[in-house]
Amino acid sequence: MRTRSRLLALATALVVTSGLVVVSVARDGEPAQAAPVTITNGIQFTDVGGSPLHAHGGGVLKVGGYYYWFGENRHPNNTFRAVSVYRSVDLRNWEFRNDVLTQASATELQVANIERPKVIYNASTGRFVMWMHKENGTNYNEARAAVASSTTVDGNYTYHGSFRPLGHMSRDITLYDDNGTGYLISAADENYDLHIYRLSADYLTVSGLVGNFWNDAHREAPALFKRGSTYFMLTSGATGWNPNQARYATASSISGPWTGWTDVGDATTFRSQPTFVLPIQGTTTTSYLYLGDRWAGAWGGPVNDSQYVWLPITFPSSTSMSLNWAPSITVDTQTGTVTANTPAYHRIANRNSGRVMDVVSNSTANNAEVKQYGWNGGGNQRWEFQDAGGGYFRIVNLNSGKCLDVASGSTADGANIIQYTCGSGPNQQWQWAAIGDHHQLRARHSGKCLDVVNAGTGDGADIQQYACHGGTHQQWSRTAT
Repeated sequence: MRTRSRLLALATALVVTSGLVVVSVARDGEPAQAAPVTITNGIQFTDVGGSPLHAHGGGVLKVGGYYYWFGENRHPNNTFRAVSVYRSVDLRNWEFRNDVLTQASATELQVANIERPKVIYNASTGRFVMWMHKENGTNYNEARAAVASSTTVDGNYTYHGSFRPLGHMSRDITLYDDNGTGYLISAADENYDLHIYRLSADYLTVSGLVGNFWNDAHREAPALFKRGSTYFMLTSGATGWNPNQARYATASSISGPWTGWTDVGDATTFRSQPTFVLPIQGTTTTSYLYLGDRWAGAWGGPVNDSQYVWLPITFPSSTSMSLNWAPSITVDTQTGTVTANTPAYHRIANRNSGRVMDVVSNSTANNAEVKQYGWNGGGNQRWEFQDAGGGYFRIVNLNSGKCLDVASGSTADGANIIQYTCGSGPNQQWQWAAIGDHHQLRARHSGKCLDVVNAGTGDGADIQQYACHGGTHQQWSRTAT
């Protein structure tokens, strides 16, 4: 009887809901229930050990009470290092589990590019199956799909090789499990076409082409999900590292007919590219979470410096979706609710002059000067403090969406203060350090303070960084606007 109970406690059963694979485990293996958490957007996530979390271009699979996040982990030259996997119960606190696929997994992976790994579970074989985009590490001429599998979700995956599905080029991909039928969606023919393939019964190869529904559409980064009776195909344009307008199509069947494309989000999808849509099924509701990458290549950085943008998807109707910016979200995986948090903006006033930080001439351009001016209520004088971790903030201008930046990452006294596209550099990270009733703004990379040049009190006085000394022209206050 004890042996039988033990076996039952270890048994697993597969449940498939709206494309989210949930492998339910018995009570002995379940984690504690998750409390609501806040996730900050536009930053590099870290794992519970404090290390940067590298799951770029990835996807999430729920197994029992855990969410498993697979993604790209690259070398500084952007070549393949590993597919890394992390797990979490609340979607914020991620535990590193394993590099499930590495350069040592196969000869052809020793020098390669592996992108957009996605994993689904095959109930008939009991294996977790990973598909990904594979290149040779030198150029993008291979355009192949690659396959690996494992008997455990976070164990070492066996590499089964790479190929062109039915002879077609294959770049950005995603997977979808539709009640036991597997599908591969792949950007084909130099990204001009988007193919839907049906997978074989074991999910390890392609059995047929369902259709090429968007010939010459030039779409990539597909993310497929189902809500109710409607399938949504979310994609980006093909503009390299640079973000662009996301668009989606819908259908009542994967085999079509599919609609044309509809814009969603803003013109740059909040400076991100789709990677996955995660249904979060809870006791109260099921929410749909957009997972996007803010690629570091857009500002010349390596892939592992990329940031994450996670936003709740809303649905004006059963066949339409909407995506709006939020600097942070609150996620409750227990109830299934995801809430967008309204950004708070501040005017930042200098103690010596009473004037506020201002982006000159309402500019939205990189390198625009930041000076002090009298308060006029403009968006160029309103700033959002975004948590950058470690007690530091990125300070983002409402008008431009750009960050307060020490020009060229200089550590010198007198270095100019500008606005610049937000990245992960410590020259865009600031400590709000108390000094009496006011605060200093200390740059993370230099330790120097935000300073009004020559303690000027007039409009247009320049702002620089300078060694901290406690003068009132280095002291600031912030007031919510």
